This record gives sequence, C-alpha cells and structure tokens, in this order.
Amino acid sequence: MSSSQDSNNSADTAIRRLPLLPLRDIIVFPGRVVRLFVGRDKSIQALEEAMNADKDIALAAQIKSKTNNPTQDDIYAVGTVGRIVQLLRLPDGTVRVLVEGRRRMKIASFAKDEPYFEVDVREVQDVSASQTSSDAQLEIDRLIARVRAGFERYVQINKRVPPEMLSHVARVSDPGKLADLVVAHISLKLAEKQEILEAFDPLERLEKLDILMKAEQESQKADEDIRRRVKKQMERSQRDFYDKSKDGGSRKSWSNKKTQFDDEFEELETRIAEKELPEEARERLDKEMAKLKLMGPMSAEATVVRNYIDWVLALPWGEMTEDRIDVEEAEAILDSDHFGMEKPKERILEHLAVQALVDTPRGPILCLVGPPGVGKTSLGRSIARATGRNFVRLSLGGVRDEAEIRGHRRTYVGSMPGKLIQSLKRAGSSNPVFLLDEIDKMSTDFRGDPSAALLEVLDPEQNATFSDHYLDLDYDLSRVMFICTANDLSSIPAPLRDRMEIIELAGYTDREKVQIARRYLINKQQENNGISQVDVTLDDPAVIRVIEDYTREAGVRNLEQKLGSIFRKVARKVVSGGDESSYHIGPQHLEDYLGAPRFRKRELEQSDEVGLTNGMAWTQFGGVMLHAEATVMAGSGKVSITGKLGDVMQESARAAITYVRTRAENLGLRPDFHTRVDMHVHFPEAALPKDGPSAGVTMATSLVSALCGIPVRRDVAMTGEITLRGRVLAVGGLKEKLLAAHRAGIKKALIPGPNRNDLGEIPDSVREAMEIVPVESIDEVLGHALVLADPAEFLRRLRRPLADLQIRQIESGEFGLQPGEAEGFGDREDRQSVRHLDDSPIH
Repeated sequence: MSSSQDSNNSADTAIRRLPLLPLRDIIVFPGRVVRLFVGRDKSIQALEEAMNADKDIALAAQIKSKTNNPTQDDIYAVGTVGRIVQLLRLPDGTVRVLVEGRRRMKIASFAKDEPYFEVDVREVQDVSASQTSSDAQLEIDRLIARVRAGFERYVQINKRVPPEMLSHVARVSDPGKLADLVVAHISLKLAEKQEILEAFDPLERLEKLDILMKAEQESQKADEDIRRRVKKQMERSQRDFYDKSKDGGSRKSWSNKKTQFDDEFEELETRIAEKELPEEARERLDKEMAKLKLMGPMSAEATVVRNYIDWVLALPWGEMTEDRIDVEEAEAILDSDHFGMEKPKERILEHLAVQALVDTPRGPILCLVGPPGVGKTSLGRSIARATGRNFVRLSLGGVRDEAEIRGHRRTYVGSMPGKLIQSLKRAGSSNPVFLLDEIDKMSTDFRGDPSAALLEVLDPEQNATFSDHYLDLDYDLSRVMFICTANDLSSIPAPLRDRMEIIELAGYTDREKVQIARRYLINKQQENNGISQVDVTLDDPAVIRVIEDYTREAGVRNLEQKLGSIFRKVARKVVSGGDESSYHIGPQHLEDYLGAPRFRKRELEQSDEVGLTNGMAWTQFGGVMLHAEATVMAGSGKVSITGKLGDVMQESARAAITYVRTRAENLGLRPDFHTRVDMHVHFPEAALPKDGPSAGVTMATSLVSALCGIPVRRDVAMTGEITLRGRVLAVGGLKEKLLAAHRAGIKKALIPGPNRNDLGEIPDSVREAMEIVPVESIDEVLGHALVLADPAEFLRRLRRPLADLQIRQIESGEFGLQPGEAEGFGDREDRQSVRHLDDSPIH
C-alpha cells in the first residue's frame, strides 16, 4: 500500500522509541493476548528494558523464522505495539512472557541494534466508521457477514477452535477488530497473516481475509480426510505408527506450513540425537517427546514435559574432565593454598597416586571435621584446583526436607530435581569435586530425613545408580569426589558417618596463625581493600596481640576479619589524603584501629589455690580451658554441683565424690567426713552448657584439694574420665585440648595413659613448650597436680591397702567417732583448715 493510501485510510500518531522483540513464526494482532517463549539474549534484554520502563514493547515478525541473529532487513516494517502482562523466567534460562497487542505500528527507523533492538515507531489508528461513506458501509456489512459465515464453517471442520468463539465473533461489529479476531484463530502462513496486519483499511482487511479463508477451508477439508485415515490406521497399528503418520505423511501431503512449536520440536529432537545419553535416558526422552507432540502446546502438562526434557538434556551425562595426575604439581598447589593440614593433603595425594596406576571409577568420600575457620571449605576448592576438576558446593545447613536431596516427583506443581542434580548441572561434568558443606547442620521434621537420603549418595557401592525422584532415572555419581565438612562429628548419624573417611582438622597454634597471616591473610586483605601498592607494615607482635586480645578461636576467620578492619582504616587514611607515605602498625597502635581488646587472655593464677583446678575441654569451636572450683563448709553432707552441667558431667561428679570417700582413710580424712561437711563443685561461665566425662579427674582433684587443704599447681591442666576405682580412661579431642592449654600458658598437661598414641598428632611447638604426662590413675594425677612437700610419700599413702580401722568399720557398719580420736577432718597436725566459700576467692 502506498504512502498516500496510508494517509487516507489511517491516522498516524507521534513517533515513540521502544525496544523491539523480533518474533519467529507468529504475529501478534491488536486486541489479542499471546504467550511467547523467548530464549535469545537480545530478545530477553529487550523484554527487561520494557519491564523497567512502561512495559510497552514493539512486536514485529521475522521474514525468515530460522534466522537466529536477524538484522534490520530481516524484520517486517509493520508490527504491533504490545504491553507486557506477565513475565516468568524458566529454569532452563528462557523466559515465558504474556503480551497483549495494542495498536498497529510502522517502524520509522532503527535507533540501535545492540545490546538489543530499539526502534522509532509510529502507531497507526484504524479509520473510524464515521469516516466511511454509506456505500462503503454496505460493502463492509456484506463482508462481515461472509467472514462470519466462513469462520463458522471453519470452526465446524477445525476442532482446535473452541465453539464459544462463534458467539464472541458474533458480538464484534467493528470491521477492523473482527478481522483481527478471526485471523488470530485460523491457520495461515506467516506472510498471509502479515498481509492482514499491513492492511490498515478495514475494508481491504476484510476482503483479503475472505479470500484467504476460502483457501484455508479447502485445505482443512483435505486435512480432515487425512486425519480420518490416520485414525483408522491407529486403531489397527501401534501409537508410534500414528505419530509418524501425523508428523510425516500428513504434513507433507497437505501443507508445508510450520509453526514455532514445530521448530521447538525439531530443536529438541536434534538435541536428543546429538546428546550422549544412557540407553535408559534416551528411551525415556523419546517417549516424552511422543507425548509432547500429542499435547496442546499451551497446556500446563506440555510445560511440565518440556521442562523435564530440558533438565535431562542439561545434565552432564558422561561428560568428564581430565584428572591432573602429576602428584608433585598437585602437592605444590595444595601447599601454596593452605598451611599445614598434612593429613587431608596426604589423603588427596594418595588418591591421585592410585588414579595414576588404576583407573578406579570410585571417587573418595572424605569428611573434614574441625572447628570453624580452619579452612575446611577452602580446602575443597584447593583440592579441585589440584586435581584439575570442576568445583561445586552445596550447603546443607538447615536442610529439613528429604526432597531437597532427592527432588519432587513430577506430579507436584512446581516440582524440580533435588539440589544434588541441580548442582551437577552447574558443575558441567560428571566427575567434579562436590563439597557438601555443614553436613552436621541438617535436621529432621515431618517432611523426612535428608541425612537418610544421603546414604545412597555417599555409599560407593550404591551411588553409581543414584535415582532422583524428579528424573526417575539412574545417574552415575561414582566418579564424583565427595568432600563433606562438619564441626561436630557426633551430630552426624552413625550410618552416614560409617560411609565416610573421617579426617579431623584441629585448631592452629598461635605460631601457625602468625605464619598463616603472614603468608596469606595480610596480602589478601591488602588487595581486597585496594591498598596493595601502599607501604603498610604489620609487625608479628601486633599480629600476636590481635590473636590473643581480639580473637578467641581455633581457626583464623575472626583473625582475617580483624586484619580487614585494620586495612580498611588504612584505606580511609589514604583516601583522605593523609601526610604519611607509609604505615607501620605495632602492638601499641591496635587500640586506635580495633578499639579496646575484646578478650583478655586469662592469665594463670598469681598463686596456687586450694580447690581450683585447670581442666581442658573440647567444643565444636575448638579446645577451651575449663576451670573447676571446689569448696567445703560445715554442714550435713549436702553436695552441690553447678555450672549448667549435662547428665554425663553430673555422673562424673558423683564418681569423683565416691572416689574421694573410698580414699578418705588414705587421704587422712575421717571416715564420716561426708556427714559433717557440705561440698560445692562449680564451673564458672555458667551460661555455657557443659557435658562429657573428661572433667572427672578435674573435679576429683578439686575435691581432694579442698578437703585436704592442699593447693593445686596453677600451671598444671588435666583431662580424663575417672572410674570408681580411680582409673583414668581415654578421652577425645586431645589435640584441641592441648592447643588450648598451650595458648593459656600451661606448663604441664596430664592426659590419660590410653591417649599416648594421639601424641603423634600434637605439633612439635606444643610438645616443646609444655610437658605432657600420661597418667593411669587419679593417684598419679594428684601427685603431679597438688603442691606437696613429699610427693613420693603422698603417693605411697594413697596406694597403701585399706586401713584396718576402715575395714573394721565397714564390717561392723559403724562410721561414728572412735574413742580417743581428735575432733576435725583428719589426724595430720600440719593439715590446713578447711576453706569456706566466704574466705576462698573465685578466680
């Protein structure tokens, strides 16, 4: 149509600038709401730009639908101005958008091509009925009647158009709107629909539509004949034969028309053919494609099937990265990334050595257990770099639902694969280093037990056939190198713990923390804060003071945060234009950078105290010092144990009291001392819960010291479980406990004799600075811990047989005072008086 005709038959409006969405195999007419699937980056950016503005967007069809990167010459100049009604981003990266056509428009010019098309458009209004002559109006009425009758015949033949559309068409009297409504529901070629869109005159539009509908009705009759023949064939043969007939023979026999859904089907079939898939997965996808072709393209079920096919095709079936087998190079990478950590490094190098000799399909399943901040998560990244594998991390903290691991079945609305399969999609290979972070933080509720779902994942005998509920296909996880991290091993269920190789990571010594700060943390924080080119000197004594006064941890996470705070303040000085060209930070400057110290290192007592004993304890955050205080006072035998203690610790306290009572005669106490005094055992910092058996020797030592009035050495610490016979049993977490004692300045540590084998894991710096004494009984503990003039004589008295007097009392059942015995708590003239709470300060 010429420009003069345009001006006569349409009303142009002012030029607007809008983002352009090129369409393939579809035209959006004014007044119609259409759902589109958008996958090209330029098109998605155009949609996002429209959403950020007034949601209006220019919609124009491509001349050739197969052109993936259209230019200006590939796009029709006439289209529609549309309004975005809804936009939804799908898991496969595509976008589903609902647009409503508003008015016809002509593209005046292209403003830009990148990063998306932006065009200047002029909206075109239809000529109103008041501007039409009476003769033309009669012609329009006759055309309207013919179009309505033709559309009624079309609906009777074509069952895809709902019958209620007839009543809708009957209510539309405007010729332009009627033509747009009818053409949107009949099957025409793209070029034919474009002709209707470019007809701005309603009369011309109806004439063209009438001619095209007559040709389409003839095509429909042929199509109906073919469908009848195919239906008869389907009754005599299998459904697959029907699919082939429908997609092959029928389409070729009557028309060459294709829609955007046909292109999508072809694209999916091509991807399935090119993808390396297990036989089971290929058969499943073939069945799903057959189902998809029989469904309505816009139905909800079709969307579910399409998403399923996309997920299966997105997984890295059989795609592997090549392992780096050079053990020396891998060792150099691990050493450059992490200081210490000899056991996990050795285990990884052993795995690589085995891989160099035998192509074993099973990846190791390691569990790194240790306090926060020791580098468990970052070690997983270093392992991936050392082995040349991709790295993916999945945090399990707070996971309560089993479906988080195994996924939901497709019968649920919005179902998706589990996080395990989703992570493998991100990894892009079937043999990544897969870090399951915080595996001890999972919990259980009515939705299932996620730790039970991990049993199959972390079992080398089963994970070759892992089945996700959504996929319902076996996926091979045997080549994945799983690495789990945890703070507390006791929180992991025993069946799950049994499937993993446990590697315990203890905390660092102060000397190791200084080295880590010097080698890694300082340079990293300078770079992160933009002062890598600034001359900043941080003394080792300053780092040590940060460790002792501003952080209290087994790892180095808080240390890194404090160093970051220091360098941020330096960065502020640099930006403010300070006069200093270099910055030297010593221990005396730290309060200016970090404020008052958060912690005060608990100094050893100034003198040896009666009833005050240094114990060593383990927590999920590392080792700590646990101080036990005991005192006695005149009373009737009441025993108080305070400090928020757990059941196991309460039992250890009762065992310690029983030991003291059975050794009363050997300790020089009256046999009935427990009926004349009240005893109180307390652990300071009562807000913190405490439990476990390893404080038994600590409580027994405090009780003996308080009852006998003998001070406990202030530079001695101890740990161990006590039995009723005074035996000292092994405990766990020895390395962490000794590190805590070393940080506290303890000179001698008493450990259970059965823990001798654990001394090989203790750093040399700790063993050199502290005397570590294995003990077999509480008698030996008392000999080392109490301040005694003659320790040998004290031990000899403790170990002598039960006194004749006590034997007689046990046999006769008499525990009262014997004639001639002195009043008091013992018969030693040099014994100190029993201390009471009011004259025994608590430190």
